[in-house]
Amino acid sequence: MATVPVPPPPAEEAPAGEDLRDLDAAGAAARLSVQDDDEVAAALQTLGPLLGRAVLDRFEPERRLRIAAAAERAGADRWLSGSAWPEGSVGRLMEDTPAVFTAETTVAEAVARLRTLPARSGITYVFVVDAQRHLIGVVAFRELTFADPGQRLREVMIPEPFALSPTTAVIDAMREVVRRHYPVYPVADAEGRLLGLVRGARLFEAQAWEISAQAGSMVGVEKEERIATPWTRSFRFRNPWLQVNLLTTFITAAVVGSFQETIDRIVLLAVFLPVLSDQCNNTGCQALAVTLRGMTFGELKAGRGWMLLAKEAWLGLLNGATTGLVAAAAMFGLAYHQGNPQAGILAAITFAAMTGSCALAGLVGAGVPQLLKRFGADPATASSIFLTKATDVASLGAFLGLAAWLVGR
Repeated sequence: MATVPVPPPPAEEAPAGEDLRDLDAAGAAARLSVQDDDEVAAALQTLGPLLGRAVLDRFEPERRLRIAAAAERAGADRWLSGSAWPEGSVGRLMEDTPAVFTAETTVAEAVARLRTLPARSGITYVFVVDAQRHLIGVVAFRELTFADPGQRLREVMIPEPFALSPTTAVIDAMREVVRRHYPVYPVADAEGRLLGLVRGARLFEAQAWEISAQAGSMVGVEKEERIATPWTRSFRFRNPWLQVNLLTTFITAAVVGSFQETIDRIVLLAVFLPVLSDQCNNTGCQALAVTLRGMTFGELKAGRGWMLLAKEAWLGLLNGATTGLVAAAAMFGLAYHQGNPQAGILAAITFAAMTGSCALAGLVGAGVPQLLKRFGADPATASSIFLTKATDVASLGAFLGLAAWLVGR
């Protein structure tokens, strides 16, 4: 992770944890950089795993290690003391499990131990493990309350409880827990050894953030940009994609410009260029939205990509045909009103261009995110930019090309 380039403000201006939530990760790291390691660790702890880890990653590697060491000394949650788990995985949200006992522990012993733990532990379940720390059961507080003090935990525990893997992606974890609605989930390795816990609220928070950032990613807005992000950083985030958009717009303009003579001879064509472009872009964006939603929730299984392409192309064809009839009628009416003897042919061209272009738009809308994912990029990254320019070039090229054929007859 790159070093924070922003010069730090005076130490007395560093905000409290609540203020840090309004900043993006880089901005929060810059504000905290003037504080000592213990203070930074304490501030990050208040942010929770999602934002706190993102801020920590913005520090230099050496400083990260010192902050992690300070967090460990203070008994902070494990996510802050460093982890090797992949970004976007359950392991990044994992916390320590203070309430861990063996199966032979009595209810009275467990309750006595729980009373010594700090209130901030937020204990919801008691986890039961064997000598090798394999997770073998879970005990809810309700069971402890109604159990006889002399009973062993093995007598009141829920055996073989559900557990998440630390390497599981948050979105995959969400699909696993969506029907369970537990407040806390244990996290265990492949051998079943208890590693920690993750709170359901953290999973939903992480996924909600990903979904909320998706709309911005489609048009080139970075996920971490917030309302309080300084304009200089927002400019650096957005401008490169605007340059890409400008370049692709020049390609669209070149396509239209190559048919300038045709447009000069049939001026009415210029009236229908935005109609065709907007209709195709909207059709493509509908397919794009459905595809991204399916990818986000894991509905697009391996091998089903081609089926989705075919479905969206067919829907585009049907929608293009129905809207194309309306556009063709409008073209015929305008051309006939202007006394153009080729009004019928112009209407037919409008219908054909709208139908074919909308079918292509559906295909591109479903294909762009799949293609981006195949190349290792975020499927939402600037997908709207690529989609709209591809459909503009194809739809306007087809429309004007058919019109040029008409003029040249």
